[in-house]
Amino acid sequence: MTEKWLSIVGIGEDGLQGLSPIALCLVAQAKVIVGGDRHLAMLPLDDQREKLVWTSPIGTSVEQIIKRRGESICVLASGDPMCYGIGVTLGRRIPTSEITIIPAPSAFSLACARVGWSLTEVETLSLNGRPSSLLQSYIYPGAKLLILSEGKDTPAIVSEILTNRGYGKSKITVLERMGGIHERIIKGTAVSWSETEVAALNAIAVDCIADAGVITLPRLPGLADNAYHHDGQLTKREVRAITLAALAPTPGELLWDVGAGCGSISIEWMRTHPRCRAVAIEQNSSRLLYIADNAATLGTPNLQIIAGKAPDALKDLPTPDAIFIGGGVTATGLFDACWEALRPGGRLVANVVTVEGEQTLFQWHERVGGDFTRIAIQRAEPIGKFLGWRGMAPVTQWIGVKSN
Repeated sequence: MTEKWLSIVGIGEDGLQGLSPIALCLVAQAKVIVGGDRHLAMLPLDDQREKLVWTSPIGTSVEQIIKRRGESICVLASGDPMCYGIGVTLGRRIPTSEITIIPAPSAFSLACARVGWSLTEVETLSLNGRPSSLLQSYIYPGAKLLILSEGKDTPAIVSEILTNRGYGKSKITVLERMGGIHERIIKGTAVSWSETEVAALNAIAVDCIADAGVITLPRLPGLADNAYHHDGQLTKREVRAITLAALAPTPGELLWDVGAGCGSISIEWMRTHPRCRAVAIEQNSSRLLYIADNAATLGTPNLQIIAGKAPDALKDLPTPDAIFIGGGVTATGLFDACWEALRPGGRLVANVVTVEGEQTLFQWHERVGGDFTRIAIQRAEPIGKFLGWRGMAPVTQWIGVKSN
């Protein structure tokens, strides 16, 4: 059985004096200490042991640690190493059986203690090394957000996003260097935020307050059609909601959105849960721009966008849990490529509006079975001074589930 050679010790702004006896023992016994400049400066000046400072990108340092497997190494980390921390990164590469992890209170725990919020009733996210547009999918009236900052400019970026979204009245609390002698709390509102002298180490608490008349963007599928920039190639709201129900996303699953149009299906798949992933495949260059714009605006900047035509563009993509085909079902070899790539138990959903498309889906049905649904939607529209029903083009939907 391999011994535990790597320790990851969470440390707060109060330094070594805030560590437990077990954590202090792990730090004292290590032959090599790894950390950022701020963490290594917490060690005694006469500490002669080998020190490794994190590189940028951090992957180089991770490889250094792995190459020294078996040596007594201690990593000093901020707060809880398993909360958006280095413990997660190292844990992906090194077996847990070889690591000892001692957490300190996370920035989220400390922030809740300062502002009096229940940690189980807030939304938590990190903008450290991540696109700031991630914030978009977390904003709703009454939301309480705790955000890990990338640096001193993050509070101003968050304030701008909130204001532009119609949440300028939101209360913002910036918590600098929590737990140390230099701790400071700054309060304000998004629309009037002007503080420029902010410590690089900070977290942000946001109490989301919507302006009058602001339209909420729910995480459930079926956002209004005007939530998207598009050229008409858009799965309409009602059909989109039905389609997402058929695709049945669960946290952590991956969707291929083939013929993605403006990206509405993959974006709403990802909005159902922060860990849902999607790949949007589209050949039209202007629509690729729409997809990227919509993904950023609606809080899914990590949507992977592939320029190309299926099935050729599908090569070497990670195995999907579900596939949606919204365009090009008649392309030669498309079904074979998708069905073969789909994991056992995965779902394939295709929508068509043409007779030729229906014929293709019927051929797929003859091969693997599945279910057909005809979706006919009518919307009330003005006819002179009155209202009348106007039907949208009927959509034929086929759902196939790959057997184990």
